[in-house]
Amino acid sequence: MLAEETVEKKTVCTKEFDWEPVMNAIIQVESAGNTKAVSGKSCGAMQITPILVAECNNILKGRNSKIRYTLRDRFNLEKSKEMFLLMQSKFNPSNNVEKAIRAWNGGNNYNKKRTQRYFEKVMKELKKQ
Repeated sequence: MLAEETVEKKTVCTKEFDWEPVMNAIIQVESAGNTKAVSGKSCGAMQITPILVAECNNILKGRNSKIRYTLRDRFNLEKSKEMFLLMQSKFNPSNNVEKAIRAWNGGNNYNKKRTQRYFEKVMKELKKQ
């Protein structure tokens, strides 16, 4: 538990922005909340790929953190959320919700047209909360 708290407080600071509603909307769209969901190489409630796990570990390494994520961590909801927050802290420091949603679907160099349907689904889910 201490390692998770350390990650949350020190490593994934996102300027006190509340990402919880966005993460919950993404979870509903990705897996309807199923932490055991598997689709191709994507797993868990947030449908995390092995590439994203590796990217998170690279970010942590660059920050001189001893913490590392495993592929199994994709099935752990809290660790999945930590990975989402870590990606936001690195690639979305301005806490842009649209950028976060589109990048989760299409990667950091997403195509706006290709991520439009996904963005609309997540925004619809976000408005329900």
